[in-house]
Amino acid sequence: MSLTPSTMLELGTVAPDFSLLEPATGKTVSLDDFKGQPLLVAFICNHCPYVILIREKFTEFAREYMDKGLQVVAINANDYANYPDDSPEKMIEEIKNVGYTFPYLLDETQQVAKQYQAACTPDFFMFDADHKLYYRGQFDNARPSSDTSEVTGKDMIAAADALLAGKLAPQMQKASMGCNIKWKVGNEPAYFA
Repeated sequence: MSLTPSTMLELGTVAPDFSLLEPATGKTVSLDDFKGQPLLVAFICNHCPYVILIREKFTEFAREYMDKGLQVVAINANDYANYPDDSPEKMIEEIKNVGYTFPYLLDETQQVAKQYQAACTPDFFMFDADHKLYYRGQFDNARPSSDTSEVTGKDMIAAADALLAGKLAPQMQKASMGCNIKWKVGNEPAYFA
């Protein structure tokens, strides 16, 4: 388990386009499907202890904030040939076991992860209704190796509340931390080196 921080993509960056398969439905989900709506793009996977730690609270957060108007989509970019726990079949199981109510997409080529400069799981990118980056950072301070921090989602909740209230982006944005995205050999992005 290597601890990798998010790259902290520049605020105001326009959301890179995506059009990815949702293994659970066989449908393709695109950025255009969320036109004119605030959107949280989360890079996650099934086996990462950092994702496992927050996934129940993140699922609750997504359910609550989707009702408030923040759309949520999750993307798995891991090399599932070498990490079979992240295979499309296992993604479908994860949706059923955890209760995801948002699309969980497969970035098989890893090109979308590269365009977002995603580095770790979980890695979060919250965009406003114009799809300009508003928040990128941690869900909260909880880490698998710490007994002292409870999973609350406080950083994400504060950012989502501010966004939906039309306020300025939070000035303090701490990098998300997690396992590095499992890049295919020879496909590692330059920013990850």
